[in-house]
Amino acid sequence: MDRKVNLLSGLNLSTAIGAEIGALCRPVVTRSDGTVYYIDHASTDALREKYKHDPNVDIGALVDVDAVWGKQSLSEALGGKSVDYVIASHVVEHVPDLVGWFAEIGAILKPDGQLRLAVPDKRFTFDLMREESRISDVLSAHIVRARIPQPQAILDHVVNVRYDVNAGAIWAGLASGGRPAHTFAEGMAAAQDAFANGNYHDVHVWVFTPATFARICRLLVENGLLSMSCANFFDTARNELEFLVHMQQCADVEFACASWARMEAAAAPLPPDQPAALLQVRAVPSRLHRVVRRVGRLLS
Repeated sequence: MDRKVNLLSGLNLSTAIGAEIGALCRPVVTRSDGTVYYIDHASTDALREKYKHDPNVDIGALVDVDAVWGKQSLSEALGGKSVDYVIASHVVEHVPDLVGWFAEIGAILKPDGQLRLAVPDKRFTFDLMREESRISDVLSAHIVRARIPQPQAILDHVVNVRYDVNAGAIWAGLASGGRPAHTFAEGMAAAQDAFANGNYHDVHVWVFTPATFARICRLLVENGLLSMSCANFFDTARNELEFLVHMQQCADVEFACASWARMEAAAAPLPPDQPAALLQVRAVPSRLHRVVRRVGRLLS
């Protein structure tokens, strides 16, 4: 799968005005492609400082950030500008308030504008052993207008993520459950710090498969919390670990709901040759509820 071609299909970059969130040193759209505004949670200088010791980030190749989205709204950060499209690659899973995030992006999109997402598929990443996100989790985060990941999400991430998960092995039908990346104590400490001190801990707040993502979007549309349809969908390709979604501004609730239902129906439920042993591992209930109760007692 040529991810860039699929992410950008149907866009005329030479005439469209776009924005890319969290590009860092690997933008999908470059300034030579067309007019694009780069948006991040910090300025370019702050990002250089943050990632100066990270071997996965080439600080010399960081894009020049045009708008810092944090305390102010996205529209305010962009100075009221509107765009034809927004690109976000491996960003949506990190946002504390999914509903609020979609709404702020919708506020800068033109009437027929699109949000193009590349989303990690939990079945092939370090989220392998985590439970899929639920609509109640999404609504709860929105009710409190979460600006940082909530303790439950931090606990679930820290306690349940795995090292050494191999997407290729999973696609080949081999068990690749990995090994625990962190301890319960580390998860509890991070969750307590977020709760007591309001500190930001960068985790995968949301855990999606294509079907989960489509189902949550449909429920949000049905209940007036999302005004976007699924304009296009590229399922997780063999030996890959992400799926792509094109979301379009849409005021027609019935049409939008039907589009998300089609995506959910089209999403492959599992790799066809995934071993039964791995399926049984996934069916084991998470230990997270025990951790949550323990943290609750410590914080009460």
